[in-house]
Amino acid sequence: MNKFCKFLGFDESKKTTVRTEIMAGVVTFLAMAYILTLNPLLMLDLFNSSTYGYMYSSVFVATALGGFLGTLFMAIYAKLPLAQAPGLGLNSMVGGLLGGSLIGFSLSFGNSMLLVFISGLLFLGLSIFKIQGTSIRKIIFDCIPESIRKAISVGIGLFIALIGLANAGIVVVGDGTVIDMVKLSTWDMASVGPALVCLFGFLVIVVLSHFKIKGAVIIGIIAATLLGMIPSIGVTKWSGETWAFWEHFANFFSFDPSKGGAFFAVFTEGFSFADGVPVMSLIMTVITFCMIDMFDTMGTCVGCCSAAGLITEDGTPVNYDKIMVCDSVATCAGALFGTSTVTTFVESGAGISAGGKTGLTSLVTAGLFLFSIFLLPLFASIPGAAASSALIWVGCLMLKGVKDVKVDSVKEFVPTFLTIAMMPLCYSITEGIGFGILSYVIIDIFGYLGDLISYKIKSKKANATEDGEEIKKPVWDLKVVTIVIALLFVVYFFVPTTF
Repeated sequence: MNKFCKFLGFDESKKTTVRTEIMAGVVTFLAMAYILTLNPLLMLDLFNSSTYGYMYSSVFVATALGGFLGTLFMAIYAKLPLAQAPGLGLNSMVGGLLGGSLIGFSLSFGNSMLLVFISGLLFLGLSIFKIQGTSIRKIIFDCIPESIRKAISVGIGLFIALIGLANAGIVVVGDGTVIDMVKLSTWDMASVGPALVCLFGFLVIVVLSHFKIKGAVIIGIIAATLLGMIPSIGVTKWSGETWAFWEHFANFFSFDPSKGGAFFAVFTEGFSFADGVPVMSLIMTVITFCMIDMFDTMGTCVGCCSAAGLITEDGTPVNYDKIMVCDSVATCAGALFGTSTVTTFVESGAGISAGGKTGLTSLVTAGLFLFSIFLLPLFASIPGAAASSALIWVGCLMLKGVKDVKVDSVKEFVPTFLTIAMMPLCYSITEGIGFGILSYVIIDIFGYLGDLISYKIKSKKANATEDGEEIKKPVWDLKVVTIVIALLFVVYFFVPTTF
């Protein structure tokens, strides 16, 4: 057992135990189990159309297998407590491809998976290929300004908390406002029930954590689930879904699209595009998939690894290159299974808050993803409001990183603020980073031009000195790669997907 634990990243400095890691793995899974039932709905656009309803069971299996393989790879290769599964946002983009709303032209399921697969290959290339011994992905990370990197974990903390608050119905769309708080005073359990369950679970976690009781997060989730079983609240309900496992599994591997053959749909129908599909739209879609996955993963890794103390002196997550390889390989594998982009989940922070620090945490989470294929009704019965209590707690913990945020100059505090604020407000890690980097580059360019003009004017004087010192020509310290990243975000924000 000692050799196995060391293989998964155990060492004396991490001060963790097998029991703690197992509990953390369970907490991570419970915090992200919602993706098993939500991903098929979003991917297949079932909220707007039932065209692909027959594929629900196959995409559920693909979701579980994608989460299993990606998280397993993270456990044994990167040896970190980070879990992977099909990410929110990108699965909605797949739904838009299938429904025709994204590029103005409907694609088949196989076509959509092919675009995800290509984006994964592009992502993998950026992770593997090196320039002077450093991977391209690491170069990109290093060229993100330090002030923005410090802000990422704080922004993600707010983003995670908002996800929890929204999932539990505590934060809702307001009447005349963008967002509002649910009206608890109505005592209408249809809307207030989930909020009460979440707040109760959060309170349990806070109190138990105050007294340093191990397993506080999972105890809070279980307590919230039990509260939801009270008939008058009615939040926890047995899903009642039948799960003819072997029948659904056979359809998944059938290679027949009409039966829901999601496995290897990339090759069974992926290359057969209908006439008139705009090629430029397909290219922009692939680039968008890749960019969102890349910067979401970067931000998530910085935030979660910082919370776990798994960060190097220069602010880079431990085993960063391996994390990126795991993420990109998982995306490729997920596309072959038949699911949208598999990415590192911010909900990994829930397990980290429960003490997870090694690959054993993610190994347990991976095992539960595999096990969930057999027990869909059970996992579908865990209310999202109960798991959301853990997400709010994670947001509280990640606020600790605010002490490291630099606010010494306009070039630092404006991008820092935009990075932190725009993640929750735009409901996107990528867009938060994008706002931060673009503002940093713009301020730096105009600041340099202003300093250069001032230098030219002052240097024309006979005595080119100021306060007794020689006036120095300003040095532009902005890196070329940082400018390239900013230009990519310009494309991301302003270039339409449809052509």
